[in-house]
Amino acid sequence: MRFWRTRTGGTPPKPEGDPTDLPAAVRPELGAGEQVLASAQEDGTGHWVVLTTFRLLEVADGGEVLVERPWHEVDTGAWDPDLWALAVSFVDQLGGRQWVLQRRTGPGMVPQVFRERTSASVVLLRSVDLGPRRTARVTIRKVLATRELVEQVLWGRGAGESDAELAAAVRSARVDLRDQVGLPPHPPEDRLG
Repeated sequence: MRFWRTRTGGTPPKPEGDPTDLPAAVRPELGAGEQVLASAQEDGTGHWVVLTTFRLLEVADGGEVLVERPWHEVDTGAWDPDLWALAVSFVDQLGGRQWVLQRRTGPGMVPQVFRERTSASVVLLRSVDLGPRRTARVTIRKVLATRELVEQVLWGRGAGESDAELAAAVRSARVDLRDQVGLPPHPPEDRLG
């Protein structure tokens, strides 16, 4: 995950509302042990970004859930204090999002909670780098709601398991990380995910 940039501008403008005033219509149903940790209203759409103990959600004013991802499915994020924007990408590389959180409520605690929750789901991470277009990341993540450990293999741009040397290095990293957390090793013929 990238580090957050610090604000370089002057005094921030006062937002119209309070990010903790989450309307009942957009408040998600919470599971056992789950609570809302932070929320903010997006400037352009008016959608609410809601961060819970276990999930990241984007909810429309009428209550329609547009994005709902457990924290272990959040790959990276970046808070840009100059643009007041939170950008996020997901491990499946589908539907990355960006929310501008300045005018309506301000960001509140969203940037800090986002970083903390995403980091809390990472148990171990190993980067495999064999040169340009030959990279991958192997990560053991924790499903925060259940404490279950899951493995993720994220191939770098242009990389894939068709590169036999890279695939072997990834397989070795997988076995090592799985061993460190007590997960059974995958059989050698297992396809890389």
